[in-house]
Amino acid sequence: MLVPFDLPPGFYANGTETQAAGRWHDGNLVRWRDKALSPVGGWRQRRVLSLTTTPRAVLAWSDLSSDKRFAVGAADSLTVVAANGTMTVATPAGLAGGRVDASANQGYGGGFYGAGTYGTPRAYSATILDADTWTFDTWGQNLIACSTADGRIFEWKPGDTAATVVANAPVNNRAIMVTAERFLFALAASGNPRLVKWSDREANTVWAAAATNEAGDMELQSAGRIMCGLKTRGQTLILTDEDAWTATYQGPPYVYGFQQVGSGCGIVSRHGAISTDAGVFWMGEDGFFAYAGQSVQRMQCDVADRVFSGLNAAQRSKISVVHIPVEGEVWWFYPTGMECGAYVSFNYVTGWWATGELARTAGTTGDVFDNPIWVSPQGIAYDHEWGFDHREATPWAETGPLQLGNGDQAMSVIRLVPDGGAPDSVTASVNGRMYPNDFGYGVGPYSISNPVSLRLTARQMTLRIDGATNTDWRVGPFRIEARARGQR
Repeated sequence: MLVPFDLPPGFYANGTETQAAGRWHDGNLVRWRDKALSPVGGWRQRRVLSLTTTPRAVLAWSDLSSDKRFAVGAADSLTVVAANGTMTVATPAGLAGGRVDASANQGYGGGFYGAGTYGTPRAYSATILDADTWTFDTWGQNLIACSTADGRIFEWKPGDTAATVVANAPVNNRAIMVTAERFLFALAASGNPRLVKWSDREANTVWAAAATNEAGDMELQSAGRIMCGLKTRGQTLILTDEDAWTATYQGPPYVYGFQQVGSGCGIVSRHGAISTDAGVFWMGEDGFFAYAGQSVQRMQCDVADRVFSGLNAAQRSKISVVHIPVEGEVWWFYPTGMECGAYVSFNYVTGWWATGELARTAGTTGDVFDNPIWVSPQGIAYDHEWGFDHREATPWAETGPLQLGNGDQAMSVIRLVPDGGAPDSVTASVNGRMYPNDFGYGVGPYSISNPVSLRLTARQMTLRIDGATNTDWRVGPFRIEARARGQR
């Protein structure tokens, strides 16, 4: 008989492997299109950035002459790269350098006063000092930037060499953003982790509130520290490491109204959130969250166990997210060691999740340049979704257990019948088992451009698909020809 297998898209990696029965369970560099398994786009090198430390933030924009650029922020530098590859070191004068890696604060203020007994060795309980990063936004054709290590707000204009300080702006800030109403927000401003300050509308050098302008400030009634802000559907969303707030423009005299829209939904890092047409998505300490205009919702994540058990929580401040609008996907890069080398992706159109390995630390979407630009820990900028050259990596996916027999009944597997959509370079390997913890017996790999003859006896099996680089391919539903063999 022919046993059909039409697996739903996405990986399932929560709980045990047996809980992933009838699902794709693991893989790398794959996505699903119309329910068919396929490789993600490849990449090509765009520019070696010649940085001395790891890049942590990227923003692309066009000026009034339609000239395209992207900015890259590292712990000790700010760099602007033109579309033709010309690189400008725009590091502001006197920039305070920051931490490349998160580190334990075991000095003054790194623990709790009065905890423990005098003279007794302490258990390790130091707080973590985040790796430093930048936040970017645009003010017309100009770049606005703020380094968490320095705290000043800078502006870079096309034609300038170095970025310069925005006059009269607050100092000791942790992030910035420009709202849809054209106010410049300073977040965690003036050394207060819950304070939002904003300039006058269309005037980023006017910060002192007066009856003749709309500058102002507001301290959030939050237990958290402000991490970032994003534009979304006529509102500004402000995320702390504990909760979520909206800032809605009201006009004078209060200018902005602030409302808490979620609690227990803090963001994990300053670059852990992305705004899309479907809403804002972000990664928290132990899950993922979404905001689409009403209240924050915790997302059902099919790979949460894999992600959060593998995450190096001490380096979580390095987590960064990118958006691929044409695919309806958001990707979070996260560290399993000292640096970001793994990713988790979510398709917000069809709801599937995937995981894999890719060493990227930050990136920008493909809405300015033709392709998304992502950067590696070594300071190399790549054009992504470019052909199907994955360099040394190979796209692959493996299922959880696929049940063949009922109860004690074993099946003799005779043939694998694919859907016929894969080229010769795509192969399948099959591992048969009699019970879940069985080491099993593997056969393959075989090309699946045509039906494949198999010879194994099992009650359940797993299937692994390996693609080939420089090739686009699809693997849809497949069937297994099998015959009953009894209990042995």
